[in-house]
Formats: sequence, C-alpha cells, structure tokens
Amino acid sequence: MASPSPNLPVQIHIRNLCRSYEEGGRRHVVLDNLSAAFIKGEIVALRGRSGSGKSTLLNLISGIDAPDEGEIEVAGLNITNMSERERTLFRREHIGFVYQAFNLISTLSVSDNIRLVLELNGVTEPEASNRIRELLDAVDLADRAGSFPDVLSGGEQQRVAIARALVHRPSLLLADEPTGNLDDKTAERFLQLLDRLIRQTGGTMIVATHSALVASYCDRVLELHNGVLQPAGG
Repeated sequence: MASPSPNLPVQIHIRNLCRSYEEGGRRHVVLDNLSAAFIKGEIVALRGRSGSGKSTLLNLISGIDAPDEGEIEVAGLNITNMSERERTLFRREHIGFVYQAFNLISTLSVSDNIRLVLELNGVTEPEASNRIRELLDAVDLADRAGSFPDVLSGGEQQRVAIARALVHRPSLLLADEPTGNLDDKTAERFLQLLDRLIRQTGGTMIVATHSALVASYCDRVLELHNGVLQPAGG
C-alpha cells in the first residue's frame, strides 16, 4: 500500500481498487487491488508508462468513473457508494481538475469560463466576481478577463484552467499531465504558480505526469506499475 507517514490527517483512502476493460475480446486489468492513502495538504505525483492507469485512477478518485471493486473515501465520504448524480454534485463542489488539453469553452470569455464553475455551485454576485478577480490577479491574467481562449497562448490557457479549477475552493485538485502542452520555461512558471496556490489554500493535489520537473515539486512520487502503486524507486 502506498501510504504517507502515520498519524497525519488522511484526505483520501483507497482500498482494494480494481478496474479492467474489455479490449478485443480480452480482459485488460488496469488497476489490480490497489490501495493508497493521501494526506491533507500534500502534493503527490503519479508516474508510470503510458497506459499504466494514471488517468484511470484520477477519474476514479474524482467520481468520473466507477471501479469494478473496492472503495474510495474522500474527506470521510465513500464516493463509490454514491449514485452517478451524487458523484457529479460531490465533484462539482469539492474537486478541481486541470487537464492537459485545458478544456476551455471557446465561446466563453476567460472570466465566463471561470464563472461557469461558480454558477454551477450556486455562488452569486458579487462573491463570484470577487473570486474571479482575485484568481485572475493571482495567475497574472487580470487584463485578459474579456478575452476568448483562441487568442491566448498555451501558457495563458493553462493559467485560466488553473483559475477555473481553484475558483470554487476545492479541497482536492487533480491534474492529468498538466504540463504536456507547455515548453520547459512555461511549465516551470506554471508549476511555481500552482505550488504557491495549493500551499496557500492547504489543499491536496494529485498529479499524473511523466515529467521529472513536475515530480520535483511534489512531496511524494508514486509509481503505477502492473496495476499497483508503490513509492518511486521502491
């Protein structure tokens, strides 16, 4: 089991998690009786070859997908016992997600891409505007609030994605290869910003990555191999 030090507040408990898919008439095991724990306030890197199950694990933790067996407990709530709608509402309120492809809505301005998350969570004005302004200042994009995604650079779009993921103040942030579309210099700035914002809020972050640079910003690095998590190098 991939575990933090004992006697620390656990944010996520994963127990005996199994997930497999049917491919070409054969059963492909992605996660095999996987167990792990993540403590509140830590940043953890998930590493492993392509297809090892990193994205699958993030989707299970967020409730986007459901396991074949096992359970996942986030902030004391067992999300594997929830209905799909309950998982959606839980994710909307408590979890932020940063994707490699940004997933910004092209027809919405920067501020409205961020505002949509708050509207879904029932945050009304002027609180919504205050939070948007605060985060756009934090990611150095206050002057691009009215711009649309197609005129932004890759680094700027990623910063909007960070602001969107954090604006509802989630206790858990998940990131799937967040620097995959960025050059090294932009990736470094992105990681410094993300590290600062996560540390300030005391949130927990799990990031799936191939990047040694990303891993260097993390408190722990775990390797996903043959469906099981273990400390990197272990």
